[in-house]
Order: sequence, then C-alpha cells, then structure tokens
Amino acid sequence: MHKLIHSNIGRLLFFGALGCLLFLAGNRVDELRVYQGATLAMFVVAISSIILLTGYSGQVSLGHGALLAIGGYSAVLARNYWSLPIWLCFAVAVLATAAAGSVLGTAAARLSGPYLAGTTLALAVGLPSIANQFSFLGGEQGLLFDVGAPPASLGADFSPYKWYFWIASSAALIALWWLQNILRSRYGRTWRAVRGNEVAAELAGIHVGKAKTLAFTLSAGLAGLAGALLAMTIGTVSPSAFPLTLSFSLLTGAVLSGVTTLPGVMIGAVTLVATPEIANAISHRLGDSGAVTSNLPGLLVSALLILVVMLVPNGPVEQLRSIRTRRSVSTSR
Repeated sequence: MHKLIHSNIGRLLFFGALGCLLFLAGNRVDELRVYQGATLAMFVVAISSIILLTGYSGQVSLGHGALLAIGGYSAVLARNYWSLPIWLCFAVAVLATAAAGSVLGTAAARLSGPYLAGTTLALAVGLPSIANQFSFLGGEQGLLFDVGAPPASLGADFSPYKWYFWIASSAALIALWWLQNILRSRYGRTWRAVRGNEVAAELAGIHVGKAKTLAFTLSAGLAGLAGALLAMTIGTVSPSAFPLTLSFSLLTGAVLSGVTTLPGVMIGAVTLVATPEIANAISHRLGDSGAVTSNLPGLLVSALLILVVMLVPNGPVEQLRSIRTRRSVSTSR
C-alpha cells in the first residue's frame, strides 16, 4: 500500500515538473513552435484515447475523429451560447462526448472485429452531413471559438498561441496522469483480461459488456477533450476540421506509438506533427508541385506505418522493453 502511494506521488511530481518545463519552454520559442506544441498535446490526448480503447480493451475504432468533433462542437457551443469559462467548456466537451460514447459503447459491446470498426467508420463518414443540417452548428462554415486573451499577469509578451500551448499542455499532462492511474488500477487489469480472452474473463466473474462500455465511455471522454483542444488551436469548428483522414491519422499514430503501451504515445504524436513539415521540405526540393504537396504527407505516414508493422509491430517502446527483458533473462541464466 505504501509503495503504491509513493508511486502515485512520484508520478504526480514527475508530471508537475514536466509541466513547469513545458511552461518555461513555451516562453522561449517562436509562435510556430508553440502552435505545433499545442497541436502535439492535442494528438497526445487523442492517441491516448485510442490506446485505452484498442490496446487495453481490444475494441477497434476507425471513426475516432467523429468523437473529437462532438467534443469540439460541445466546447464551442458552451462558450458561444452559455459564455462559460474555458475550463468549464472543456469539462462540457468531456462529459458530452463521454455520454455519446456511453450510448455508442453499449452498442459496441455487442459487436466485435470488423463490425465494430465499420460502425465507427460510418459515424465518422456521416457526422459532417449531420452537422450541416443544423443552423446552430454553423453549417459548412462552422463556428468560431474564442477562448479569450491570456491573463494580464502573464505579461504583455505572452501571446495567444503561448496561452493555447499552456492550456493544451496542461490538459495533456492531467489526462496522461489520470489515464496512467486508471490503467494501473483494477479497471486496467479487467480490460486487459477482456482483450486477452473474453470467455476466460467471464468465467473469472467479469461482466464483459460493462467493461467494454466503460472503456468506450472513458475513451470517448478523452477524445472529446482532444476535440476541444483542436478547436481551440485552430480557432473554429466545422465539418472540414474533422475529416475522415483525421480518424485514420490518429489510428496510425497509435500504431506508431505502440497500441498496447501508453509511454510511447509521444512518438506517434511527434510523427503526426512533424510529417507535414517534412513533406513541405521535400516538396520544396521537388519544385513545389501541388500534387506532391497534397499527397506526400499521407504517403510518408503510410510508408512509416508499413515499416513499423513489419519491423516493430508492438511499437518501438514495447520492442525495447522486450529486448531488455530477454537480455535480463539471458544474463540471469
């Protein structure tokens, strides 16, 4: 018990120290880097939600971008119509998306494999058309999301993008700390048992349907937070902000991170943020061709995904952990 308490305190201190470092770093880089940092934090939260859902409970979602859209729209509506403080807007986004995830998760608990993947994919495809049918959602043009100016106490040089970076980084650190504790608890052990063998889990007294629904609900809540962070970073929500390619990018990022391990989440997030910049540099060397500029990012991500699946199917972090385990076993012998 004491060891568990010390472990939790240690993780809390680690995340707190990391937050201070990120805050200091945000004051010393240019606007582009802090914008990329806010986007990176958003991807960290979004990919973590997929790792919770797929890596721990074994449920595959191809339409997580739709859950981000629900969170983004919920936060903007709470801000524009109710004038709530920004932190309450994020709370509304989490709760609204978790509620939607609970409904979807109840149905998802009865599905598996390609049926579940197809259902979530259909949601991601159909959601933009649904959003266009309601005028209060802004139609194709969408809605603006104004989170307000940063506090005056932070200084005149503290720009809005630095404010976005600080908010997104803080939200990502809190989400990761919370998720790490959940995955280390009995809930995490229950989800791993369900993923490993549903029949054995049922024989052990686990209600598989409730476990899957809970995982889907919590994953949706995290996705809603990521959607609100995305809306804050780009300053708007619209159907075009949550395309189908976003869902595929998040799934790719989860595979690159190692879908069964949370510590590698930064690898996938950095890859998704850095790929467009690398693609632009390559396109510039090739003559700034429009076809190359538009298609190269997807090609790079796809090629990297194939290489990871072939060489390190469990992700780089899990691969290194396996290598260390085999070395320690061979040394002990």
